[in-house]
Amino acid sequence: MLELAARSGAEAVEIFAARQHFDYTRREEVKDLADWFRSNTLQPWSMHAPLYFDRDMGRGGAPAVNVLHPEKGRRIDSMDEIKRALETAEHIPYQKLIVHLGERTDGWSPRTMEHAAVALEHLTAFAAPLGVRLLVENLMSEPTTPEHLVTILELSHLDRVGICLDLGHAHITVGVADALATLGERIVSVHMHDNNGSKDEHLWPGDGTIDWPAALASLKALANPPAAVLEISQNLPDAATDAQPRIEQAFARLD
Repeated sequence: MLELAARSGAEAVEIFAARQHFDYTRREEVKDLADWFRSNTLQPWSMHAPLYFDRDMGRGGAPAVNVLHPEKGRRIDSMDEIKRALETAEHIPYQKLIVHLGERTDGWSPRTMEHAAVALEHLTAFAAPLGVRLLVENLMSEPTTPEHLVTILELSHLDRVGICLDLGHAHITVGVADALATLGERIVSVHMHDNNGSKDEHLWPGDGTIDWPAALASLKALANPPAAVLEISQNLPDAATDAQPRIEQAFARLD
């Protein structure tokens, strides 16, 4: 996959800290990936924090990584799991860590905001010596609307924490234009994928109903245009031989 990204014109990639994909707890896997990056021009831009503790994305009943969970023990366990992934930055020099705040069913309340602030403060302090900056992602839950993310960051004075704007999530919820207007210069990275406005399909840009010319114009107008990260579903029917031209087409559309 890394070689495919490099052949297709990517300058850097986001690594997904899912144990079945990249087991960040295994020293050998971390070393192998670090060695690959040292031997190639493709760079590690970011790492997506783990979403589950297991190798099966929770399908076997394992709990999700949730720093907003009502139980303190679950919040601590979740932060510890994210720190395990962060420790790989000692060997793999990525710059950003993409963090989810909670799960889709979490509600918005003063307690939720407090849990989010504590988690982000703690993880920021852990990440800083490793040279990594935290970016929180807008999801499809109450605590992670663009407006609520800004509230968390402003009231907690979390100036070092940036935003990873997920265009697909924004399209389903508040709308891409509204998300861009609310998050503005806080946006450091963008998850680029498409959908038809009702389901998180992770389609190729242009295969759904996002207004890409308007979205790209707004992103390019920012003082510091963010990184564009293709986040396409692994379940799309494209054959492996079709992936490279589709990636190249997507980059051309996003240019």
